[in-house]
Amino acid sequence: MRAATTVEASGGEHWSEQAEFVTEAERLGLDVCWVAEAWGSDAPSALGYYAARTDRMLLGSGIMQLATRTPVAVAQTAITLSNLSGGRFLLGLGASGPQVIEGLHGVPFARPLARMRETVEIVRQVVAGGKLAYTGQEFTIPLPGGEAVPMRLSLRAEHPLPIHLAALSPAMLRLTGEIADGWLGASFVPEGAADAYFAPLDEGLARAGRTRADLDVCQGAEVAFAPDEDALAAMVAGRKKELAFSLGGMGSASTNFYHRAYSRQGWAEVAAEVRTRWQAGDRDGAAGLVTDDMVLATTLIGTEPMVRARLGVWRDAGVDTVRLYPAGRTLEERLATLGRAIELVHAI
Repeated sequence: MRAATTVEASGGEHWSEQAEFVTEAERLGLDVCWVAEAWGSDAPSALGYYAARTDRMLLGSGIMQLATRTPVAVAQTAITLSNLSGGRFLLGLGASGPQVIEGLHGVPFARPLARMRETVEIVRQVVAGGKLAYTGQEFTIPLPGGEAVPMRLSLRAEHPLPIHLAALSPAMLRLTGEIADGWLGASFVPEGAADAYFAPLDEGLARAGRTRADLDVCQGAEVAFAPDEDALAAMVAGRKKELAFSLGGMGSASTNFYHRAYSRQGWAEVAAEVRTRWQAGDRDGAAGLVTDDMVLATTLIGTEPMVRARLGVWRDAGVDTVRLYPAGRTLEERLATLGRAIELVHAI
């Protein structure tokens, strides 16, 4: 399996600290570094900087949000980063959710599935290098009724440009299997993944005449090493509020893809009650409902033998790339955790 991580450029105490984390992660043997934007720093600016600071590992947008850029702007950015990095760029796209897209950017979140399909089709047309003429439900290029004629970029793609889609819902998973080069997943429980994730993913693959070998399955989780059972219990307890936020605070009151993913994997009743309490302002009560099993099932937290065994379960479930979120209070602690985890991933 490959080892990856995800960072946000503004995520450390200092911008330079995050850059040091990225360069040291490459030295430790990391295969892929994804850069998020969420509602903080943008991904492409940081990716260009990190490309100049690294030599070997792949760099990906994890993710660029659909409604914040036109499809051609996505293609321009992706080609630029790919060319600048010598072909080390992976384009990660995601729909995000209504809270960020409408609440922060002020654009409609409606019809994310159609927008995703058409964005990927337009990006690939632009990468191919011909004049762009596209007519879809969401986008028509050139814009009709004016004086514009089809154009091509003066920029040429010098390398292949793999596209990974962030997907949690069955419909987006089917689309990922049908059109993407990779799947960026979250809230992954290998024991429940066959029905919750892989069934719709495989349906999309079959629709396109493809197999799992044609898709990079990239799943992420926090990784932390406990020296003993007492330390592990404290770690698990400390993660419950974070999981409660995912179940109750991510997205909007009616649209939370993380909540739905947990519900499909066997925790529907608990997830519903956690969301109710969180949205009522009872954050501690919501966290108190999260069980130890929920934390352990969706993370890579444990003693080293536990983490090693869990990675084997992930591999057997069909994961190709493990996206590691290393625990640690300081840069040095996070890097030590990451280095230890990379060794385990590469040994599986």
